[in-house]
Amino acid sequence: MSDNQSPNSSSKYSRATFDEVMVPNYNPASIIPERGEGSKVWDQNGKDYIDFAGGIAVTALGHNHPGMLKALKEQSEKIWHLSNVFTNKPALELAQKLTDATFADKVFFCNSGGEANEAAFKLVRKYANDNYPDQGKSEIVAFKQAFHGRTLFTVCVGGQPKYTHGYEPLPQGISHGEFNNIEALEGLINDKTCAVVMEPVQGEGGIIPADPEFAKAVRELCDKHNALLVFDEVQTGVGRTGHLYAYQGLGVTPDILTTAKAMGGGFPIGAMLTTTKISKSMGVGTHGSTYGGNPLACAISNVVIDEINTPEMLNGVKEKSAKIKARLESIGEKYDVFETVRGEGLLIGAVCNEKWQGKAREFLVSGWEHGVMCLVAGLSVVRFAPALNITNEEIDLGLDRFEKAVAAIA
Repeated sequence: MSDNQSPNSSSKYSRATFDEVMVPNYNPASIIPERGEGSKVWDQNGKDYIDFAGGIAVTALGHNHPGMLKALKEQSEKIWHLSNVFTNKPALELAQKLTDATFADKVFFCNSGGEANEAAFKLVRKYANDNYPDQGKSEIVAFKQAFHGRTLFTVCVGGQPKYTHGYEPLPQGISHGEFNNIEALEGLINDKTCAVVMEPVQGEGGIIPADPEFAKAVRELCDKHNALLVFDEVQTGVGRTGHLYAYQGLGVTPDILTTAKAMGGGFPIGAMLTTTKISKSMGVGTHGSTYGGNPLACAISNVVIDEINTPEMLNGVKEKSAKIKARLESIGEKYDVFETVRGEGLLIGAVCNEKWQGKAREFLVSGWEHGVMCLVAGLSVVRFAPALNITNEEIDLGLDRFEKAVAAIA
């Protein structure tokens, strides 16, 4: 910090400030968003953008949602934090809602998807050790191109070597099969397997939905080998696919489910859901989270679940999904850039054709220039994960801008 600059200086921060003061593990855009309303965001210069990114499938009710603001204000005037020596009313209300709405009987609260998955992966080994103590049952089977978080354990279960490079030695006992290939899984799973871990839709791997027959076969193999089935619903959960949780649309029930992202609508919260029987392996002192079950986070999440878990909202997700996919297919065909558009609900991937392989980020950057925010999923898929309550008008305006962004480079 220079001598003439105080910590409270009113000088305008810029992208260059990031390079000066932040660890370089991110490469953010040059624009700095300052405020949002619904699915519209404004940057420091007052330019507006239609938000098709949703904070990477997080801001499921958009920006400045009145119900969330009300819950935040009311809870902030009561109590912010308690250690886990105590419980609290918002956490109990939220746990009740989640268990009422899902297969689960028990909930563990944490702060993020990575933490929820870390808890799940510890639990599957603990459960196997408790119930099959002499069988060496500790191996986890997951899938290539999966993403499960950034802790050392979760990057190893995720099937992308680029995220584990340089962090060796790595946790062992983890293998990876090809997603949607049941024969590949049959060659990996055995009686030493304690769990199979999968995303109902691979997110970072390219927006690849699980084939329903594949998911059912995974469930059957887990039952055959006394292995637990873990569904990572960090990105697909809380209405994203048109169901409160994607497993409900697949017709396959996991033993453990992890959830975060949209669960707090932008406020950090995550959870692991499971059954009473399995939860017994996570007894007093076996795991914890300082901020897990935070009253502020849970108060806000209660509103998010109430708003999203309605027939109107969930059916609306499916209708908006069809609208966006159809327009993206039209854009892809008109400019010869996308070979297919895939996904579930409002988790959509426009897959670059052979001519545009490896260049998805070019559409992202051009989008910023034309007033629309989207994402990538790997090098060749443009990802869309807008708020579930995005209006048809916002969709039309955003896709008009996205088409201009595509036209500018194609």
